[in-house]
Amino acid sequence: MTAGGTARWAGILLIGVCLSTLFAGFLAPYDPTEQDRERPYAPPSKIHFVDDAGKTHLRPFVHPWKDDGSGGYEEDPGTPVPLRFFVRGAPYKFLNVVNCHYHLVGVDAPQRIALLGTDAYGRDQLSRWLYGGQVSLMAGLLATAIALAIGLMVGLIAGYFGKRTDALLMRVAELFLAVPWLYLLLALRAFLPLRIGPFEAFLLVVLVIGAIGWARPARLIRGVVRSARHQDYVTAARSAGASHRFVLFHHVLPQTSAVLFTQAALLVPQYILGEVTLSFFGLGVGEPVPSWGNMLQSLQQYNVLVSYWWMLIPGLALIPLFWAFSVLADCAQKRVEFPA
Repeated sequence: MTAGGTARWAGILLIGVCLSTLFAGFLAPYDPTEQDRERPYAPPSKIHFVDDAGKTHLRPFVHPWKDDGSGGYEEDPGTPVPLRFFVRGAPYKFLNVVNCHYHLVGVDAPQRIALLGTDAYGRDQLSRWLYGGQVSLMAGLLATAIALAIGLMVGLIAGYFGKRTDALLMRVAELFLAVPWLYLLLALRAFLPLRIGPFEAFLLVVLVIGAIGWARPARLIRGVVRSARHQDYVTAARSAGASHRFVLFHHVLPQTSAVLFTQAALLVPQYILGEVTLSFFGLGVGEPVPSWGNMLQSLQQYNVLVSYWWMLIPGLALIPLFWAFSVLADCAQKRVEFPA
């Protein structure tokens, strides 16, 4: 596959993940906090088209899980449960605006379907993964925006004015680059309050992650600005009496767009991983609000790790997502020459 084809598939994957989390309420079969204590750690439901009699059905169906007598589950073949589309279920806000009750797929109550299995409380893993993506993706995007905003401001000032301002700002940037970001992230978050609500925890995670990642973008933007300020049209504008603000915003800032795009493609997956790491260790968004990080918390228990393989799915799903970001970042870097 050519590089362009790979990048195209990576873009499609990213768009698909973003749309699936954006329309999580419609795609999720259930409310992500809804518990079914009778089906803890139920394995993923198996979709069938052929029944035990060998008859093929156009409508897919599942067999409900029942206790196998040893604490596990087995299918009940005598009770086929047809899948239904556009079913009425738990209320949600479509695009966080319109109140809706319809979901893409489901089964008739009191039966339940769990396409990715359930967790220790019987909550549907697919629903939690879709809703959790809203938290983790938004954390990555907002933290990236904060880091790039700080890096852009520092890089513009250091690169344009130079001299002592440049030296001071770059020494601070080097300090941030020298400290391992993961340990700094854990240390900063550990000093912040633990007993806070999910929304406040989300904001703290975003601010902490975004505030420590500005150094590398700042250095790269500084290099672009140092190169741009010596261009003839910039010199002409300054000779004509243009203010520093006018030169920065009309002549220098547009040249940083390629660097900003490349850094965004690199930083978003890093900050998603940062949120996942914090939530995995209980320092991020807590229960019952789902995120990709706190969905993996149960894997800290050895019996869950070795007995319930479907609990690994939220973590495994991050691999193709990070691959897609890596492909786009690689394509962007090949088109951008970073000044020294």
